[in-house]
Amino acid sequence: MKRRLYFVLPDTITAETVHNELLLSRIPEKQMHAIARDGIDLTDLPQANLFQTSDVVHGAQLGFIIGGFSGVLAGSLAAMMGWLVSGLEVWSVTSLAVGGAFLGAWTSSMVAVNIPNTRLKSFQRAIESGQILFCVDIPASQVDDISDLVRRHHPEADLYDVEPTIPAFP
Repeated sequence: MKRRLYFVLPDTITAETVHNELLLSRIPEKQMHAIARDGIDLTDLPQANLFQTSDVVHGAQLGFIIGGFSGVLAGSLAAMMGWLVSGLEVWSVTSLAVGGAFLGAWTSSMVAVNIPNTRLKSFQRAIESGQILFCVDIPASQVDDISDLVRRHHPEADLYDVEPTIPAFP
């Protein structure tokens, strides 16, 4: 199981130093993400992608659940009204539930791609003031080691949060 650590760093120089130290600690670069306000140059840092900066993952999960429930509801209603072919009611309700789940996930993720990530809301003030949010996805067994490493070398870095789970696919 992986955990996501959030560090708020004062500037890009500190962020680049932390990035290099984590690379030396054998943390792959693909597990690091830097987020800053517009106008701050992050070319030497691994920038967060759409999955980290938008609410697309949460939107897809929510849409999957609501769409599946809506499909079950619509299929059950159609079966009760006699609108389905006799003998195929279970298959039809199941098909509508699966189709509704995937349609709900797709439409909800299309809407959520334009919404800022709700998990980053508590860091918005620091980002707008010019600080760098540095996210690191690491195994749970390394949380204390990496936190201690960053705190020891960079007392100006603030460890704000440890997210208990991260999405499996982004």
